[in-house]
Amino acid sequence: MSRLARRAGMMTGATLLSLAGALPARADTLREALVQAYSTNPTLEAARATQRGVDENVPIARAAGLPSASADATAQKSLDNSLYSAVGPSRTFNAGVDLTMPVYSGGAVRNRVAAAKIRVEAGQADLRGTESSLFTSVVSAYMDVIRGEALVGLNRKNVSVLETNLQATTDRFEIGDVTRTDVAQSQSRLAVARSSERSVEADLAAARETYIRLVGKPPENLVAPPPLPDLPASADDAVSVALDSNPTLIAARQRSKAADRDIAAAGAGRLPKVSLFTTGSYTDYLGTVNRQYYGYDSFHSAAAGVSVTLPLFQGGLPAAQRRQAQAQAGAALEQEIGAERDVIAQVRSAFTAYKASLDLIQSSQVAVDASTLSLEGVRAENSVGRRTVLDILNAEQELLNAQTDLVTAQRNAYVAGFALLSAMGRAEARDLNLEGGVLYDPQVNYERVRGKVFDWDNDPAPVAQATRTVDTPVQDGNIPDQPEP
Repeated sequence: MSRLARRAGMMTGATLLSLAGALPARADTLREALVQAYSTNPTLEAARATQRGVDENVPIARAAGLPSASADATAQKSLDNSLYSAVGPSRTFNAGVDLTMPVYSGGAVRNRVAAAKIRVEAGQADLRGTESSLFTSVVSAYMDVIRGEALVGLNRKNVSVLETNLQATTDRFEIGDVTRTDVAQSQSRLAVARSSERSVEADLAAARETYIRLVGKPPENLVAPPPLPDLPASADDAVSVALDSNPTLIAARQRSKAADRDIAAAGAGRLPKVSLFTTGSYTDYLGTVNRQYYGYDSFHSAAAGVSVTLPLFQGGLPAAQRRQAQAQAGAALEQEIGAERDVIAQVRSAFTAYKASLDLIQSSQVAVDASTLSLEGVRAENSVGRRTVLDILNAEQELLNAQTDLVTAQRNAYVAGFALLSAMGRAEARDLNLEGGVLYDPQVNYERVRGKVFDWDNDPAPVAQATRTVDTPVQDGNIPDQPEP
C-alpha cells in the first residue's frame, strides 16, 4: 500500500502537468502556496487573534486572588453652613487608601485559574485544527487549478482534433465519399466539444479565484506537488493515530476537563471567604475651623484587620450555579464523544476515498491506454472503409472521457491523502517543512501575558496582518497555447 501511495503521489501532479502542457520558468510550488496562506490568510490570522484573547482569561481569573488597592480623595466647600458657621469648617479635604488581600475563597479562584489554563490548551488545539483545515483547503485549491488546466488542455486539444475531422469529413463529402449525415455528426460533436471547453474554462476560473481567496495571490504556473508521506496501511492504524493527535478531539477533551473545574468553582459560592485588609485616611479642614472648639486643623487614622464572610442564605443561587456547571460539564462530555465519532468517520472516509482513488488511477490509466489504441485502430479501419465517421467520433470521445477520469482520479487521490493526514493530526505547519522563521507558536503569547499584573500594561492597537485581494486581476480559464504533439 505504501509503495503504491508513494508512486501515486509522485505521478499525480506530474501527469496532470504533462496534460496541461509545459510550464514557463516562473512557477509556484505547493510549499510556497502553503507558506503564503500560513502568513497572510485572514481566517488563520483571526484564529490566532482569538486565541490571544483566550490567553487573557488566565490573568483575568488570577486577578480575583491578588491584592487590590484603591485610593480616593475629596475636596469640599460648604455653601450654606449657618448652624456651625461660627466654629465649623467651610472647606474640607479627605483622602483615603484601602488595601485588600484575599486569603481564602473556597477554591473559586484556584479552580477558575485552572479551568482557564486548560481552555488555553483547548484553544491552541483549535488553532492547530484551523491551520490544518486551511492547509487542506489550499491543497484542494492547488490541485483544482492543476486539474482545471489539464482539463482545459484536453478539451482544447479535442476541439482542435474535431475541427480537423470536420474539415476532412467536409472534403470527403464534397467528393461523395461520405454522406451529409457524417458531416452533421462531426458538426454536432464539435459544437458539444466547444461547449465543454467553455465549461471547463469557467471551472478553471472559479478554481483560480478560490486559490486567490485562500492563498492571497493568483496562481502562477503551478508545479507538481511533492509526494505524500507514507500513509497508514489500514483504516484502523489511521484511527489509532487520530485518536491521539487530532486537534479537534484534543480540544474537546480539554474542554471536558475544564468543565469539571467549573463545577468546583461554582460550588465555592457556599463556602466562607477570608481576606486581610488595611485602610488609612487623612482629613484636613484647610484652616477653616475655630481652633478654640476643635483644637486641630487635620487628623489621620489607620486600621488593619481580618474580614470573614460566611454565606447563610443566598436564595439558592450557588446551588443553581453548581447544577448549571454540572449540566454544562455533561454537555462537554457528550461533545467529546461526538468529536471522537466525527474524527473516526472522517479518518475512515478519507482512507477509503484515498484507496479508491489509487485503484481508480490504475483503472483509468488502463482505460486511457486502451482508448488510445482503439482510436488508432478505428482511424486505420476507417481509411479502408470498415469504420464510419461516427465510430471515429465515438472513439475520440471515449479517449477524452478516460483522460478526464484519470486527471480527476489523480487530483482526488492527492486531496484525499492530504485530508487523511489532516484528520490524523499530521497536516500542520510543523509537519509540512514550513520551518525557517515562519512558524507561529501560540505558547509564546501565553507565556508573555499569563503573569501580567500591571493595570496599564496595554498592547499596541491591532493592525490587520492578512493581505487583501481587491487588486488581484479577474481570473479566466485560459492556459498558454500548447505545442503540437
